Amino acid sequence: MGIVITAAATAAPTDLANPTDQASPTAPATSASAVDLAGRAARSCLDSARVSPSGVGVLVNVGVYREHNTFEPAVSALVQKEVGINLDYLADPQPAAGFSFDLMNGACGVLSAVQTAQALLATGTTERLLITAADVHPGGNASHDPDYPYADLAGAVLLERAADPGTGFGPVRHYGADRPTDVEGYLDLDTMGSSGRSGITVRRTPQHETRTGELAAAAVASYAEEFGLDLTRTLLIGPRVPLDPAAPPGTGGEPHTAAPILGYVRALEAGVRPADYDGILFVTAGAGPSAACASYRPQGW
Repeated sequence: MGIVITAAATAAPTDLANPTDQASPTAPATSASAVDLAGRAARSCLDSARVSPSGVGVLVNVGVYREHNTFEPAVSALVQKEVGINLDYLADPQPAAGFSFDLMNGACGVLSAVQTAQALLATGTTERLLITAADVHPGGNASHDPDYPYADLAGAVLLERAADPGTGFGPVRHYGADRPTDVEGYLDLDTMGSSGRSGITVRRTPQHETRTGELAAAAVASYAEEFGLDLTRTLLIGPRVPLDPAAPPGTGGEPHTAAPILGYVRALEAGVRPADYDGILFVTAGAGPSAACASYRPQGW
């Protein structure tokens, strides 16, 4: 039984997505919140699907970087409250509704969540599963830290069982490399001092982009060989999706956990058609070093 994307959406801080929304050039920048951005993306996703929050059985949050480096309580619970999913069990006693949890697997988090969704939806544990992914600078605005490589961005996808068994996600596969990781994000306890909640250390070795790209390419080749994909007829949605396609290469932060969702939304906006491709292949790669792949055939293809 296939698992399909019913709707998808992204959200970015207002001042980054729409600079003209600011009252004046000197107006303070909006402080980004992973919970707020994930909530906005989720509500937009549910609105597109015409599904109420009470119709979501399980919410999985896969974001890594959060404001104030929040780790407890689970960010998924905060997103669940922000979206309004089954907040009162007595007033809205939906069976198997309102369950949420965090699943952190770096840049591969969305595909790990898809793998979890396949198990939960296929067994009838829930009718709908919502994935949210959001990363923001711990200090509240990534644009204020030139050394921080990621963009403040969130995405959400709503998954359901497919009526057509020939559509939806194929198996999710994970791949690794036998070498030290090129990317690390951590709290440096020796230097954080009193500002630990507003800072983060992200270490990326020279040539990390080349090695990450090589790992992603090897993962795609292995997946295509295992499942017999014709890559000339497959739309690849990779880990390097520019936040602003019009911006010069190398400028601004890059999407992190929400990159696959952003790539999928961009593909829909570009009007990708069955006549152009037989299907989609999601590929993610990041710290570990690790990569993940999953094929996807939308409904109607």
